[in-house]
Amino acid sequence: MRKLLVYLKDYKKETILGPLFKLLEASFELLVPLVIASMIDKGIAGGDKHHIIMMCLVLILLCFVGFASAVTAQFFAAKAAAGFAKKVKRALFDNIQKLSYTDIDRIGTSAMITRMTSDINQVQQGVNLTIRLLLRSPFVVLGAMVMAFTINARQALIFLVTIILLSLVVGFIMRWSIPRYGAIQAGLDGLLSLTRENHTGVRVIRAFSHEQEEKDKFGSRNESLKNLQIFVGSVTALMNPVTYAILNLAVAYLIYRGAILVNSGSLTQGQVVALYNYMSQILVELIKFANLILTVTKAIASGNRVQEMLELKTSMEDGTVTEFNKTDEHIVFSNASMRYQGDAEDSLEGLDISIKRGERIGVIGGTGSGKSTLINLIPRFYDVREGSVTIDGKNVKEYRLDALRERIGIVPQKAVLFHGTIRDNIRWGKNDATDEEICEALSIAQAKEIVDGRPKGLDDVVSQGGKNFSGGQKQRLTIARALVRKPEILILDDSASALDYLTDKKLRDAIAAMDNPPTTFIVSQRASSVLNCDRIIVLDDGKVVGIGTSDELLVKCDTYKEIYDSQYKKEGAV
Repeated sequence: MRKLLVYLKDYKKETILGPLFKLLEASFELLVPLVIASMIDKGIAGGDKHHIIMMCLVLILLCFVGFASAVTAQFFAAKAAAGFAKKVKRALFDNIQKLSYTDIDRIGTSAMITRMTSDINQVQQGVNLTIRLLLRSPFVVLGAMVMAFTINARQALIFLVTIILLSLVVGFIMRWSIPRYGAIQAGLDGLLSLTRENHTGVRVIRAFSHEQEEKDKFGSRNESLKNLQIFVGSVTALMNPVTYAILNLAVAYLIYRGAILVNSGSLTQGQVVALYNYMSQILVELIKFANLILTVTKAIASGNRVQEMLELKTSMEDGTVTEFNKTDEHIVFSNASMRYQGDAEDSLEGLDISIKRGERIGVIGGTGSGKSTLINLIPRFYDVREGSVTIDGKNVKEYRLDALRERIGIVPQKAVLFHGTIRDNIRWGKNDATDEEICEALSIAQAKEIVDGRPKGLDDVVSQGGKNFSGGQKQRLTIARALVRKPEILILDDSASALDYLTDKKLRDAIAAMDNPPTTFIVSQRASSVLNCDRIIVLDDGKVVGIGTSDELLVKCDTYKEIYDSQYKKEGAV
């Protein structure tokens, strides 16, 4: 948590002026009991109306000056806290963007969302209250005790004992609750993960009538989190009644002793009222301080989680090479094996293949055979466990990631569009793409008709997630997004699954007819999509079981023949 405070460095003025104005407000508050004591002892007791009026005017002045100081302090505190949260969010977002796929898989999306939202909000609230109250409350408490000593030292000892007892109570509860609030935030991660999973798969859940099971699962998780929050809240809630009990007992004893001293002439009535007012100020400030401690406790627990995420370094070390030598052997896999985090077995094992520049490579196999894993090694979304992947004669680990990925056009399995215009979405592939370049990419992707059919053309708005487009339209637009950069390597990861066979064929023909066609990987479940590829890689359980043309594989690869026959077997054939 302490390391996060570096993000307050641009708000030094606010973090200094905020507490100073709060201390100024507190100083005026400490003068109020003395003014009231003077009004009672000199004005009321002596029948001096002029003195009473003067003291009333002083009280009004102290009220207005204190109010102005408080508002100013609130402004500075809010400005610093909001700016601090903005900088932390930006830094956290930047760091998440640098993490590798392996790191993201290990942490989990829900945990990252919780840290970006709930945790940072807790820290922001903690910073805001800290600037406002961390110095003010102790200052008022100690100031009231000092002022009490100036009135009567023996009575002031009651203040000293009270403050010591309250400090012990607050310290114990704070030390106990910090780790528990961390556990609550971790439980929130799990609950958010379950919620996101249900939201994403709501149609599947309803299709299989599993609503009740999911409700029960959510209810169980929610109940566990609720019980933990109630337990921690019950203990921390003791702070207010315990502090009230101690302070009220102290007030009762103060009034009892004050009455005896007034009767003996050792204290005046105004001084007793002043002591009572100082004790009341301590009561109010300690309640504020107790609430501050609870908020800061939550903020520390959340801040530790945010700091942990900020300090997390990517497990994928970036390279330094930015220049590429165009070689005939464009991509080479040498004994490449890859294993996902936490898996006991390799998802891809011992891949050896050399791919020439401009070659069209089909990748086919059953579900879970390692098709996506293979093509994820090329842009270095994941690193090989052993072996190597080289592009243009150099290991992909030697290249800078941004330079490597700029030369690769990727169309993922799940077509993802972002809120904005169609033009904005296509320019994700190339920031400075002209409308002519965009239209060319749309034509190759067989998506020109989609744009032409829209009222505003390229300026037509895409809703969040592209919900105003069909599955096939989204796939063609994402293909256009990859093609607009004219990549040297094009990866189509089962990206034509929602296209009809004719559109799929036109798309493949258009890519092949491009000037300087890219080295293309077509990952598909359809044999028809890879039939005309120069070579086809057949995968089964993470291993290559065949490489060659379709005709060659029909003769020598049983796995490919089985896939082919299942899709092309003539009706009535045995």
